[in-house]
Amino acid sequence: MSKKKEDGEGKKKGGMMMKIILVVGLLAAGGGGVFGLMAAGVIGGHEEKKEQGPALVRKDEDDPYAPAKEGAEAGIEMVHGEGGSEFRTAYYAFSDDFTSNLKNSDSLVQVSLAASTRRDGRVLMWLKTHELAIRSRLLVELADTPEELVFTPEGKKELQKRLTKAINEVLIEEEGFGGVDNVHFRSFIVQ
Repeated sequence: MSKKKEDGEGKKKGGMMMKIILVVGLLAAGGGGVFGLMAAGVIGGHEEKKEQGPALVRKDEDDPYAPAKEGAEAGIEMVHGEGGSEFRTAYYAFSDDFTSNLKNSDSLVQVSLAASTRRDGRVLMWLKTHELAIRSRLLVELADTPEELVFTPEGKKELQKRLTKAINEVLIEEEGFGGVDNVHFRSFIVQ
């Protein structure tokens, strides 16, 4: 009789454990399902979706944020060619040259730069608004450039990527979105 009593208690304990595991599993699955539906926007969160930042502008579209002034005096140029990319490219020319020493060298580099974007005019406005902060950041990048890097095409391409990244980091910090696709050298002098 004692053996039957022990088997009955073992079954009760095992059955209770299975019920607890089943309940925990169902709660986890239900919570995951609710989280997924909320993330997808199916339930909850009836607030308006926050804008994701400047949109790409196709060549045949009007830019709702296009700068009022284009041309040399604004430092902005729009390109609407028919071939290549489906998106238009806008260029922002920085007003002054950048002059900096090179890393571990007596040499100086002087560059004139422009930045390009395929996104709407807000990026151009931000470049103008934050030009001082961007200029400071770019001078730091130039000063951290080894002399041997500026003499090869590959080194200049690497520098372009670093400068593009630096501009986008400043814009993200200031505006929450980067948007610069590339940096272009208008002039490049090493002395």
